[in-house]
Amino acid sequence: MNSNHIAEQQTVENASPQTAAPDVVDELTLEQALLQQALPVNVLKNLLDKLETSVQTGALVNACQQAETQLPQAPVIKRLYFVFNALKLKGIQAAQVRWTRFDQRRLPAMLFTHSGWILVEHAKENKLLVTNEAGESEHCTHEQLETGIVLWLRVAKKSEQSSIFSLKGNIAARLVFSKMFKNRRWLIDIIVATVIINVLAVSTAIFAMQVYDRVVPTLAYATLTTLVMGMFIVVVLDWFLKTIRARTLDSVSCAVDKAVSQQVFDHVMHLQLDERPRSLGTLAAQVSGLDSVRQFFSSGVVFALVDLPFALFFIGMIALIGGHIGWVYLMLLPIALTLGWMTQRRLRRLLKQQMMRSNERQGLLVDAIKGAESIRANNATWRFSAQWQEITQTISSYNIRQKAISNFATVSTGSLSTAAYISAIVVGVGQIEAGNLTMGALIACSILGGRVIAPVAQSVQYFSQWQNVAQALEMVNQVLLLNTERRVDQNLLLPDELPKKISLDGIMFSYPESPIRQLNINKLTFTAGDRVVLLGAIGSGKSTLLKVLAGLYKPAEGRIKLGQADLWEIEPNIVADQVSYLPQSVHLFKGTLRSNLALSGAVSDSHLLQVSEQLGIDKIAADDSLGMELAISEGGEGLSGGQRQLVGLGRTFLAQPKIWLLDEPTATLDNESEQKVLQALLDNVKTDDILIISTHRPALAAKMANRVIVMQHGEIINDGKPEDVLSKIMSNVTKNKATVSSRDAPTLRTPKGFVAANVNQGDNHVI
Repeated sequence: MNSNHIAEQQTVENASPQTAAPDVVDELTLEQALLQQALPVNVLKNLLDKLETSVQTGALVNACQQAETQLPQAPVIKRLYFVFNALKLKGIQAAQVRWTRFDQRRLPAMLFTHSGWILVEHAKENKLLVTNEAGESEHCTHEQLETGIVLWLRVAKKSEQSSIFSLKGNIAARLVFSKMFKNRRWLIDIIVATVIINVLAVSTAIFAMQVYDRVVPTLAYATLTTLVMGMFIVVVLDWFLKTIRARTLDSVSCAVDKAVSQQVFDHVMHLQLDERPRSLGTLAAQVSGLDSVRQFFSSGVVFALVDLPFALFFIGMIALIGGHIGWVYLMLLPIALTLGWMTQRRLRRLLKQQMMRSNERQGLLVDAIKGAESIRANNATWRFSAQWQEITQTISSYNIRQKAISNFATVSTGSLSTAAYISAIVVGVGQIEAGNLTMGALIACSILGGRVIAPVAQSVQYFSQWQNVAQALEMVNQVLLLNTERRVDQNLLLPDELPKKISLDGIMFSYPESPIRQLNINKLTFTAGDRVVLLGAIGSGKSTLLKVLAGLYKPAEGRIKLGQADLWEIEPNIVADQVSYLPQSVHLFKGTLRSNLALSGAVSDSHLLQVSEQLGIDKIAADDSLGMELAISEGGEGLSGGQRQLVGLGRTFLAQPKIWLLDEPTATLDNESEQKVLQALLDNVKTDDILIISTHRPALAAKMANRVIVMQHGEIINDGKPEDVLSKIMSNVTKNKATVSSRDAPTLRTPKGFVAANVNQGDNHVI
């Protein structure tokens, strides 16, 4: 890597001022300075402590001194690995990345600047905390570190203890429960509080029994006063325990929701783009299914589940006080539980169908909003309205049936409760007549009977609600089952050399569930200094090839090698540092013009303004009084297609990649803007960079390419120098013109269907 940078520095020094940006020169100078720097012992020790890796200071000092003695001219990465081996530290990997391309979520990390080594970590208010070798700390912004070089250490994660739940087949459910019961102290606290609350509930029945049996017959007000004071203490304690219990559950559910939703969101962000669901509305609905899960667990279901076993406790108390009355409630319990079980079975299939239709409606809504212009322009509002009405009617019918089943369960449980109360009174009267029960004992049994009915009735309702949660977890599980760009347990490579080439070997790619083979490439290699233009008809595979090279799509067969390593075995942060991709359709996000240019946030204002001037983006800012703070809405509404494409190009230029992948970079630009972009490419693409442009305009090849590749049906049919390939194109044009009548000549087309160019004059001809 270092020899490449030195050669690159020499090239830049000999180049004209137009081809070497000041930031690039500073970066290369910094690379050379890094070779002469000793390992920062204090900063390294501080970083290892932050990463929870224990190491003795004396041993670290000795290891660093040995590394400097035995490897004086070695790159910093190799010296670091020497230190790790000397200290017998396992599971630590190191990578060197430019700050401008570093994923700042991976902090803390060491950073080398012109002032030396510092430790960078997150601070409050979107600031960074930097600590130098002397231990002095200060806050700074992301832009202040733009020219730095990051030395990032990755420590192998420690295996976590398995959850008390083992839910096979549903990753989402296992994820929720593992986060919920990762720290089980809260569950113990709730169980203890619930036990005390239920024990205290018995005091109400005893109070009523004592009042009716002793106070009322004798009018013993002193006894009544004592009982009331005792009950006041019980009520206060009961309120305190219930409040603490509710707050504990709320805090746990919020923490679980935060952790799980973040993990699911990160999973979605790292999905293989070619395997992602085609309907964005469906995908959004699947991810939002976590909301119903959180509401379910925060609604008191834990209390109900803990209270349910106490139904048997209260039945035992009723039997102790009222004798045969206990049999009445004991018979009620299995009937109510059976009712709840039957209810959830009936709801299972119904709720699944309802949720599927809800996802369809969500997808229709997203499509209709995004394509509102096309819908109105083609007078298709009525068709989308009819689809919406049909789906809504289906959902409403499912909802009515669901409500009917739930209401049946609720009403039936209430009727069972009333029947149990009446039966208890009847049995109690017989016991009073036999002299086995007092009036106060009968009233006490009635009060305790309510404590039996309440958790049973709630359980029936929760059985119904659980079906909603089960379907939501199944939806989220479908997302979590999708493959990510890298496996979670994959031991990724962190190469420390800049790639000199990118190659494809035996590549075959098809979209999921599609029989069409989008790419079929035996061998293809791009080396440093290549300026390649991809030509071909619409659907020939040019855009797919660029996405595969960028690591956005994963081929079903074959290998893509970035340098010497497989692209899919390299840490994504390293790939993003070296490869930048401009999509054919640029998407802008809600924010400002500046925030859309600097998506990573680590771009200096001077660099941003320089790129904006080169590409003509400064004219967009000049047209509004807000300048670079011009408000951008979702999708970039308010900007023309050409303006959005310039912003996308600006992102690529600010990234300063080693490999440039541009898909139709000038398709929506006028002639003046196109010339600016081409000149900016000549000024910013370094000598040993790789530039690959997909286009329908061979005129670009005549201006800047040293290699032209023609694609057809996902295969390469021609690969060579521009003059050779373009001459073949022109010869095909001549042959076709000779065989077609003059009246058809203006719309002459070849089977290949791409635009041909007059190499000498630069005129475009559609052929």
